[in-house]
Amino acid sequence: MSDFRIGDEHFLLDGEPFRILAGALHYFRVHPDLWRDRIRKAREMGLNTIETYVAWNAHAPHEDEFDLTGALDLGRFLDDVAAEGMHAIVRPGPYICAEWDNGGLPAWLFESGTVGVRRDEPQYLAAVSRYLEQLAPVLVPRQIDNGGPIILVQIENEYGAYGSDPVYLQKLVEMNRAIGLTVPFTTVDQPTDRMLDDGSLPTLHKTASFGSRSIERLATLREHQPTGPLMCSEFWDGWFDNWGAHHHTTPVEQSEQDLDDLLAAGASVNIYMFHGGTNFGFTNGANDKGVYQPIVTSYDYDAPLDEAGQPTEKYWAFRSVLAKYAGLGAPSPVAPPPATTLRTTFERSIPLSSVVDRLGEWLPHEALPTMDSIGQYTGFALYRAEIDLTGTAVLEIEEVRDRALVFVNGAPIGVFARDHHDRSLTLPADARGTLEILVEDQGRVDYGVRLGEPKGLIGTARIDGEPLLRWEVLALDLGPTGFAAVEAGFERAASAEASVEGGSVGASLPGALLPGPSLPGPSFSRARFELDEVGDLFLDTREWGKGVAWINGFNLGRYWSRGPQHTLYVPAPVLREGVNELVVFELQAASNAVCFVARPDLGHTDF
Repeated sequence: MSDFRIGDEHFLLDGEPFRILAGALHYFRVHPDLWRDRIRKAREMGLNTIETYVAWNAHAPHEDEFDLTGALDLGRFLDDVAAEGMHAIVRPGPYICAEWDNGGLPAWLFESGTVGVRRDEPQYLAAVSRYLEQLAPVLVPRQIDNGGPIILVQIENEYGAYGSDPVYLQKLVEMNRAIGLTVPFTTVDQPTDRMLDDGSLPTLHKTASFGSRSIERLATLREHQPTGPLMCSEFWDGWFDNWGAHHHTTPVEQSEQDLDDLLAAGASVNIYMFHGGTNFGFTNGANDKGVYQPIVTSYDYDAPLDEAGQPTEKYWAFRSVLAKYAGLGAPSPVAPPPATTLRTTFERSIPLSSVVDRLGEWLPHEALPTMDSIGQYTGFALYRAEIDLTGTAVLEIEEVRDRALVFVNGAPIGVFARDHHDRSLTLPADARGTLEILVEDQGRVDYGVRLGEPKGLIGTARIDGEPLLRWEVLALDLGPTGFAAVEAGFERAASAEASVEGGSVGASLPGALLPGPSLPGPSFSRARFELDEVGDLFLDTREWGKGVAWINGFNLGRYWSRGPQHTLYVPAPVLREGVNELVVFELQAASNAVCFVARPDLGHTDF
């Protein structure tokens, strides 16, 4: 058992001064079989502590669920931290930002329409209390005074940038203490007078977040935290990327000098990020300050350890700086050879229409429902209604969140794009039949006043000013059950093809096809490839349009020709020796080519 406290001048570990040299590593952005590798490399760089957020919505996708297994096994992650001889800082939020979907807040939390998040509001605080109680069995026994790695817990997250409610912060403190947390509590805010004042309490130890001008910003922090150790608990060494923008990087020399300045001043640090990882599946967040900007799948962050867990030039620069202030005591990691390259083609493709009825249940609605109102908190939903037009007409929708493909009788008509503020498009003259709108949630806003906004089609749909009523809506299940239905669709298509070749009549699956040079969307396509040995791969998406990719049923995340990202990271643990399977849900159109390349391509930079 050990003791960790905040002293008048230093952090104190068993009564002795202790400088925190931490690195941010989010367990929910890294395959669990790679946690130990990433943690070990943090130690080898010279760090002594691992920091992680806790993503509430990942653990609780629905109100009656709380998952602590597999990739969400926070206890296993913290045990891995301890096994590598490292300490841990845990930031359970409940709001985390982190460029993560909805800033970590569960979408179901907003269903009542009356909940008030990040403030002293009964519904919200009741949900937060349940959340913390569910975390208690993981966190409490793993505190340092119980023999575990946890030395600090953070209350809220950069709250001074959002609000000023000391009653709310005090109630969070009381809730965290009530579940049995005994380690010191901290807050973090950007180093401005207002944010440092509004984001904390006199009883909480203030830390700051910044990525440059270390001496100046530590001086501002000291004005608001007159005693105790100084700490930059988010030392920004890079940045995140948005679709359609450039890949952000920070000059190594600048980050190296800023880190050196910070440590020379005697401060503690948490490098954000040490290793960014990946927004697998549909987990990326978004920003909206007048223009909606969804965040890409990669969370490489230009961190010392890249998305695939390999040391960068910044890793070695930071290691040299850290060696001046703490003994390394560990060998340096060895870079692996380039990833395996291979090229194949898709063997089969089926249109969405051929399997959509197996991906969910059509629900009738008089007016447009949001995706949230039908329990679809992420991914896709398909809306359809019957139309009978005379002449040309204009379809108008009050707001689309976030991207919608429009079809009449299966033929593509146009796109509503939230980032373009699209509200209307012209329908074909004398259109008659089925209007379909396939809507994609591209990521919930993770910062600011638009937290918690519903997804899907918002408001009323009108044709030439008249409301269009009587809709059916289907929430596309692209989880394990839905994925199995897609796999079954491929098998039915193969069986039908074999029957037709054998002379059987009426066995074909409507729309199933053997791919030609191009794949029309929306459709699912499958390719198989063989590996002699398993290692990380990089899937090249440059020749594809927009969609989602799975390997062996593992959702790698979104791709988009818009860039900047043009490869998807494939962690070695999702692969196997022998035959592997790639499935792609292409929304627009794609080449039939499947390529794996030697290195990641995260796009052009601004240098």
